[in-house]
Formats: sequence, structure tokens, C-alpha cells
Amino acid sequence: MSSISNLPRGLWAALLSVTLSATAQNGIPSSPTASGLSTNHDYWAVEDAKEREKLPLYKIIPAARPDELTPANGYPKSETFQTWHRSHGDNGGMRYSALDLINRLNVTNLEQAWIYHSGDGSNNLQCNPIIVREMMIAPTPGKFIVGINGENGKELWRFKPEGRPAFRGLIYWPGSVAATERVMFCAGKYLYALNPNTGEVISSFGENGHALLPGRVQGGFGAAAAGPAIFKEIIVVPGFEKDVWGFDVVTGKQLWTFHTVPHPGEFGYETWNRTESYGANCWTGMALDEVRGIAYISTGGAKPNFIGVGHLGDNLFANCLVALDARTGTRLWHFQEIPHDLWDRDISAPPNLATITRDGKRVDVVAVTTKNADTLLLDRVTGKPIFPFRMRRAPTSDLPGEVTAPYQPDLELPERFGKMEFTAADLTDRTPEAAEFVAARFKSVTTGFFRPGSLGHPNLYWGMDGGAEWSGACVDPGTGRLYVSANNLGWLISIFRDDDPPDDSSGPKSRGRVVYETACAQCHGLDKLGIGVAPPLRGLRFRLSDSEIMRQVRTGTNGMTAFPTSTMSEADLKAVTDYLLLRDRTTPPATEKSERPRYSFTGYPRFLDNEGYPASKPPWGTLNCLDLNTGKLVWKVPLGEYPELAAQGVPKTGTENYGGAIVTAGGLLFCSGTRDAKIRAFDKETGAELWSGKLPWVGSAPPATYSIRGRQFVVIASTGNKLGKQSEYGDAYVAFALPETK
Repeated sequence: MSSISNLPRGLWAALLSVTLSATAQNGIPSSPTASGLSTNHDYWAVEDAKEREKLPLYKIIPAARPDELTPANGYPKSETFQTWHRSHGDNGGMRYSALDLINRLNVTNLEQAWIYHSGDGSNNLQCNPIIVREMMIAPTPGKFIVGINGENGKELWRFKPEGRPAFRGLIYWPGSVAATERVMFCAGKYLYALNPNTGEVISSFGENGHALLPGRVQGGFGAAAAGPAIFKEIIVVPGFEKDVWGFDVVTGKQLWTFHTVPHPGEFGYETWNRTESYGANCWTGMALDEVRGIAYISTGGAKPNFIGVGHLGDNLFANCLVALDARTGTRLWHFQEIPHDLWDRDISAPPNLATITRDGKRVDVVAVTTKNADTLLLDRVTGKPIFPFRMRRAPTSDLPGEVTAPYQPDLELPERFGKMEFTAADLTDRTPEAAEFVAARFKSVTTGFFRPGSLGHPNLYWGMDGGAEWSGACVDPGTGRLYVSANNLGWLISIFRDDDPPDDSSGPKSRGRVVYETACAQCHGLDKLGIGVAPPLRGLRFRLSDSEIMRQVRTGTNGMTAFPTSTMSEADLKAVTDYLLLRDRTTPPATEKSERPRYSFTGYPRFLDNEGYPASKPPWGTLNCLDLNTGKLVWKVPLGEYPELAAQGVPKTGTENYGGAIVTAGGLLFCSGTRDAKIRAFDKETGAELWSGKLPWVGSAPPATYSIRGRQFVVIASTGNKLGKQSEYGDAYVAFALPETK
């Protein structure tokens, strides 16, 4: 195993600051950058796999020495955990509550205290609500912000902004001597400030209560989707498209911008040989150290997903945890998990602040969980890893024009809470029919450690939607334990050459097209983009010859049915081959080469069995406890179940989930987001399920907890999430509490 621990002191310091030069990221050789590509670079070349194999198998980014770790400063204070003033609980994103009125001994007595229906539509909400004094403030499916009596669920006020409000978070600011308190959130192209008591705009903020955000509006998400955080009188807003901004919380004046895709002359610009207008976006969230004034931003990958020929290089600040000075927006450090991401493996969760014990001393850290089921655990001030960060030699791509990063993460500590490589041993054995079905389709896929996609075969791997998802983790500040819900499903990504012109729909169909639509479209689609493991047939002329196509049609392969002459004549086979190779066109396709190859992908299909269940062995969804002090997993339990399988005697399988947990001083975790539309309470020490409550629709965000007059409540958005269809969405918030004493 190689190490870089014997580097000269100057380079050592540079690496430990977790910065990137034009040729090295964290001490790991970089993929080509703008300065590394010659002007006559061949964008149609294919990487040399044999040259890659000459590199050492592993590279290690060393852990911070004990004397380099940042001593704990006592933040957050215990009183922080008595309130829930920001989505995810507090600026540190810990989702911890010091309330213990509901605890292990009485949680089985929980009952529904109230249910609120917004009555303005049905849609997936992904916002963890906040509580200001005795009022819950939250978005609705109908794109309002509402104030709700936290004791009885009665609506007190509502406000309609321009755009979808508080998609993944909002925050309360208590005010100052010179300015009134306010609730702040983003909607559409604006940052809003409202009076929490009335829901009216703070007219002195921005222009009549809202300030214009610099980013473009992206679909229904708006210019910003993740919840902001506040340092003193500066509100930090992560942009959904890209970039991070600082605004004056009193006036709405924009103070600074940090470019997540660097501009010319800025640090990291050389890590792109061509930058993009949309990428390295902050769609999941942020955290903030309110004593030190450090904002922590997690970012997604470069765009488009899966295809990197248009942006060769390591692509900072994509797939990064970035620390910014909240006062100025200056980058303090960054840590990139995946350079040149070809798998849509964003850092998919907001960061969590934590304090852990190392060598008998309390030290401040920041953690973030990822789609890759990794946990990046770094010193909060320097960005140095707490444990050695192992990188493993990664395979090359066989796509012309692609240049992969030579190393990708393969962590030993902290232990991963999900799987890395999909193998035959992972295939389901739920029933003989399911096993046979998925085994046949598995023969058609490519798989392996960070294997890039190829033409003609779906690339199968874990983690498209987690590992961890946008809801991320919660942290117990006393123990340093992190709790994260995770998905364990395979996904099939198919890439194709995107050079084919569209079919001519103005004239009559050719014989080959008629044969295709009759015999082939049920698997490969009328658009030739493929369904499931059936590969796309667009761009087929670039990878198969006439004889190869004809042989495959006649004999079948893997999951493909054979078509003997009794079901497809020689004339029909010739005609469909001409159709697939675009030879039956009046106007033949252009033959000149573009500057770079053009690729696209066919969507995001899950790998499922013949009955629509995940094609892998369970558990398909888990709740995990990770000890940040040691980096070891303490426990892992299935999260959720399929009632019909449970009725058949199948042990709890877990389900795909999009919700996230909170942790309390009562010794409990509350978590939802599963297909069975339940919220559950777990023992935080053992993972044992202690209680569950039925929801009207799937829980769609982490719960929140608060107390009013000595009674503790747990509330959750119950609107359905991306697991269901639009028709299965709802409009509810549901609160649970112990029975009132008479």
C-alpha cells in the first residue's frame, strides 16, 4: 500500500490543506486539466488501460496528527437543542433535540395529536418544518408558507410567495436591537423575509420583503432549494444551479458570491478544460459553525451526469465539501470525494457538525454522508481527514474522448454503510422465478468498482439515490454517534452515441421500421432508447456490424429472445438491420466528426425483479449507527417493509426510503420516508424498533420535535415522496404526542 506521508514539508502542508493544484488533488494524480491538455489533444482517443494498471493500487491521504486537530469550542450550546429554529434543527444540521419527555419507557403510548391538511393541492414536500415559540412554520403543496398552532394543528396564517417556497428548508432569525425577528426562505428567484407572528413580509428587507437571487430558476426548484443558515447578520444561501451567496439578513443586500464552478483566474478553474453553466450545485444543503463563522457546503457533480467528455478534468468544486468564510465567501478549504464524477454520485446530504473524542481530547469535526455510502469526516477548521483517506486505482473508460480520474475513494474508516460493487452474489433469491429473471438480465450488464459506462451494456451499480440521500444524517452531540438512513438498490445506466438524426415522421414507415416496432420496440422502446437492461439502439451503427446484429437477433443473448426464421424472415431481418443502421433513409446521416463525441443516456431505471421488487438481496433500506469517534458501524437495521411480503412470512426487508431521522435525549430515533407510510421510533443504542405510527401518505422529510406546556410533540410532513405516483401525493402534516394527562 502506497503512502504520501514522506512528502516534503511544503507539499505536505499543501496536501493537508486539502487544496488542488493544476495537477494534483489531495496528493492524488489528477485527470487532465485545461493546462494538461495540449492544443492538438485527440478528443476521439480511447484511454490506455494498461498504462493505468502501472499505477500503485492505492494512494492514501494521511489523517491529521493529534496535535493538528482543532480543540472543541463548546458549540453548539445545550440551549440550542431545546428549540427547532432551522430545518435540520440548528445551524449545525445535527437534528438533535434535548427533549426527553418522550423516551424509551413511554414511546409505545404515542398517539396522533393532530393532523393538518393544507387543502391547496397535493405534492411532494421535502422540508423539515421549524417551530417558533408555539407555532410550526412550513410550506404547503399549494406553494404557500403557513403558520400552524403547534398544539392543535389549526392554521393561523398563510402567505403566497412567487414560486415554490422552502423546498428543502427555512430558518428563523430572532432579530437584533436594530431589526425585527423574521422567518427566511427561498422561493422562485427570491429570498423572502416574513414576520413569524403574522406571515406578512418584512417590507424593509430587499424590495418589499424579498431580495433577488442571482441564480437562474431551475424547473420547480427555484434558484435555491436547500435551507439557508445565518451567521450573525449574514444569511448564506446555497444555489440550486450553482454558486453560494451571502446576503445581509436585515437589508437583503447581496454581500458576496462563491463560484462553485470557478471563473477564469479563480482557484480551481484549471480543473475544467471546459466549464459549464450548470454543475457543482448545492442542491442538498449546508451547515454553519456560528462561533467560527464557517459555512460548509456540499455539492453535486458536473453536468451532464454520466458523460464527462465535455468537461474533462477533476471539475472543482463538484462532489466537494467546501468550507467558506461566512463573512466574505472566501474558500477556506475543500475536500473532493469523487473527481470527474461519471456516476451521478453527488455528495447528496447536508453536512453535520459534531464533536468527537480523539486520543482523549474533544475535537470539532464536520461530517457529510454521500450517495457512495461514505462518510467524509474532517477537521472543522483545517479540512484534514480524521482517518486516513484511502483512494484506489480506478478503471479507464472505453468511450472515445473520455478521460477518467486515476483514483477514486475506497474508504476503510469510517466504515461504509452501504455496498460498493454489485456482484452476482447480491442477486435476489426471493423466489426461483425472481432469481432466474434477474440472473438472465445480470449477464447483460457491466459492473465493478467505479467502472464507467460503455456502449451497448447498462452499467449496474449501487447508490444512484443513495447510500445517503438529501435528508442526510443526524448526530448525537454527547456520544458523537451519527445516524443515517440509506438505500441499497441497483441502478442501470445506459449510454449511447447521440449522433442519430430523428426518424422521419412525415412519410410512410419503411419496412424495417414496421418490423422493429412489431418485434423489437417492446424491449428497446419506440424511441430506441431501451427499457431496463435492454440497451439503447440509437447509435448502434457505431458499435455493431451487419453480421453481428443478424447473429444476435437469430441466436439471442443473455436476456434477449432469439428470432429464428420462423418468426422473422431473412427479408425482415435485412430490413430491420437497415433501419437500425439508418440505411433506409432518404437522406443519409452526416458522416463528419464533431470536435468531441456526443453521448447521452437513457434515464434512471432501477434494477428490479419480475414482480417489481429490488433485484438484489435485502435489506433494501437501512437505518445505520456510525460511531464517529472510532469510525466503526455500531449497528444496522432494516428500515421499512412491504406489507404483502410480511404477510407471506418474509422477514423485514427494508424499503427504499427518502426521509431521514432525528435523535433525542429520550434515547430515541424517529424516522420515516419508507414505502409503507409509517413513522417509526428506534432505540438509539441498539436500533431496536420500539413504536410505529401510520401516516396518511408516505413521510416525505425528517420529523421535527418541540414541547408546549410540558407536552412533547413529533411532527412530520406526510405528502408522499418520489417513491409514489403523483396520484399518491397528499397535503398533510401529522403530529404525535403522549396522551394528555387529565
